[in-house]
Amino acid sequence: MPAALAALAVAVVVAGAGLTACSTGPSTAQPGPRGTVSVVAAENFWGSIASQLGGTRATVTSIIANPNVDPHAYEPTAADARSLATAQLVVVNGIGYDPWATTLLAADPATGRTVLDVGNLLGLPLGSNPHRWYDPSDVDRVVAAIAADLARIDPASAAYFAARARTFVSTDLATYHALISTIRSRFAGTPIAASESIVSPLAAALGLDLVTPPSFLKATSEGTEPTAADKATIDAQLRTRAVAVYVENTQNLTPDVVAQVREARAVGIPVVGVTETLTPAGATFQGWQVRQLDALEAALAATGRQ
Repeated sequence: MPAALAALAVAVVVAGAGLTACSTGPSTAQPGPRGTVSVVAAENFWGSIASQLGGTRATVTSIIANPNVDPHAYEPTAADARSLATAQLVVVNGIGYDPWATTLLAADPATGRTVLDVGNLLGLPLGSNPHRWYDPSDVDRVVAAIAADLARIDPASAAYFAARARTFVSTDLATYHALISTIRSRFAGTPIAASESIVSPLAAALGLDLVTPPSFLKATSEGTEPTAADKATIDAQLRTRAVAVYVENTQNLTPDVVAQVREARAVGIPVVGVTETLTPAGATFQGWQVRQLDALEAALAATGRQ
């Protein structure tokens, strides 16, 4: 555990004791304003979904909400720790993506708090690709889990949460799912390149052939040095136009990725940007995803490979 995070975890325990009338026991989760369910999401992509499902009967705070912040390198604050300490429902991504959140939760095991760990929900061990919000089927499972947790915390509003979940899936996510289906039917099998593993779940859902070496995708995502062989493979794919589109995570631009984007553009390969968190910060999950899917569909169509 990094020293700064360890120190913050100790501070959380001290603060947590103060939250229970100077008791030495654990903190107690507290409802939000006007008796709403208090929800804290480690990242705003899950927070946006929780907010839409909770409606007027939940108060949702997302900790990582700035599109200029790299979630992999996030340093939590004391305010983040206080939010987690008193939330009734906490949504974390897990799978090693937000270890700071699980560390802070473990440091202050509040009574009455429900923690939804997406990785645990999906049965994915540490080391799996953590970018589950780019997998449409995983998103649907998280929607159902959040709605169920809200109903367990506030049984009197169970019908309200269930209705909002049905509307969210059938109406709010309708364009998102329709675009995924359209891209898959038009472009399945089309080879693409990508800067990191965030694109892998989406490429699989779209039926696209992500030919970038998986070891390069993982290295870029985790901040380790890619191999020379992987970089040579990607250079050859770009130089020979073996891929139709290059997809870059614009929140994680390493020198290798910057060079690949430059090379792709130089030979006329369209470059499509995606982000790890909502862009702009106030966007809805579905609005953000639809804009990215629209851009990807347009880039694929421009290649004439359909």
